Amino acid sequence: MTPRRALVVGLALSGEAAALALRAAGADVVGYDRKPELERDVAGRLAAAGVEVHLGQEDITLLRGVDVVVKSPGVPGELPLIAAARAERVPVWSEIELGAQLLPNPIVGVTGTNGKTTTTALLGEVFRAAGRPVEVAGNIKPPLTSLVGRVAPDAWIVCELSSFQLEDVETLRPRIAVLLNLEPDHLDRHAGFEAYRDAKLRIFERQTEDDVAVVPRGFGRVPGAARRVEFAAADELPGPLALSGEHNRENAAAATAAARAAGIGDSAIAQALAAFPGVEHRIEDVGSVGGVRFVNDSKATNVAAALRALAAFDAPLHVILGGLGKHERYEPLAAAFGRGDRAYLIGAAAAEIASAFDAHGVPYERSGVLATAVAAAAAQARPGEIVLLSPACASFDQFESYEQRGDVFRGLVAGLEGYEP
Repeated sequence: MTPRRALVVGLALSGEAAALALRAAGADVVGYDRKPELERDVAGRLAAAGVEVHLGQEDITLLRGVDVVVKSPGVPGELPLIAAARAERVPVWSEIELGAQLLPNPIVGVTGTNGKTTTTALLGEVFRAAGRPVEVAGNIKPPLTSLVGRVAPDAWIVCELSSFQLEDVETLRPRIAVLLNLEPDHLDRHAGFEAYRDAKLRIFERQTEDDVAVVPRGFGRVPGAARRVEFAAADELPGPLALSGEHNRENAAAATAAARAAGIGDSAIAQALAAFPGVEHRIEDVGSVGGVRFVNDSKATNVAAALRALAAFDAPLHVILGGLGKHERYEPLAAAFGRGDRAYLIGAAAAEIASAFDAHGVPYERSGVLATAVAAAAAQARPGEIVLLSPACASFDQFESYEQRGDVFRGLVAGLEGYEP
């Protein structure tokens, strides 16, 4: 069902795609973003498409005559416009829900606390290796709604789904839904772990007995009526895996289970496993200086992800940590540091991390900003050791995104004397 008039709240990448998809479907669209200015090209594209754009201070009257509100994933539910919409019983959809309603394609949905991007990208490669038409979208980018009108109806869509995208779905029904793992994250946004868990599990709610739910071995019951398939990192894979680390074996096992559920044979799965190089900003080797290896794991925005990175290496580590915290405890991270490891703390969470590290006797220094941390780590690391950016925090205190943080790290490393890519 295409709404007659829609309000899109948040006009970044997902919001712009949603607004343009709604206009293409014939809806009147009002767009709102609390930032007083949009990038000129974004504002131009929206205006050219006939979107009525409002910026800056919220105005509840924007809800007048609106059939549905489409909320971008970065927009909190407490925003007055969203709260008012719910109070007036105006449906609130995520951009993913809008895409699911506008697209007829079968969807493989991938969620979990960690490993979503890697598994989603890997599944895309598996489908391509099998010669199956496929698009990869969602949290991994591009937005799901950007595919409306430009993807063949028989193509599969492998869609990475965050808790923010899943908390406002009504009809989303992935033919194959994958839950990789479930650990505390985004507790700064969700009311608690139970609310975060419930949002994740919505991926399964509308599945029928014709669908497949892929879950970690031994995981508890999930909603919906799908056939259950379990996986574990210890599962035998159909071929060698190019990526290293126990966490990547887990991702590969989940991707294998999902691909088989889609009817893809083991030869294509093996081909993709052997060729897949991984994704940017996730345990990404960015070069070396004087025998010291530098690794970009900027995508580790929670403690669980950083723990996976620490476990992936045997050499002494110089770990750059910190950023905008998510109300997590850092004691498990401190306990994972071994002899010879050292931390360099940056960002808003530095003091909280330092307190946990003091209690465990982990050596660290407060660097404040990324450039200082990279310089200090490079000066102290010895040949054979590793400088690892794995912040365990969000980036928004000092950067626009984890991608920007990782790009800055790459640039700083490339600028070190003796750098070798």
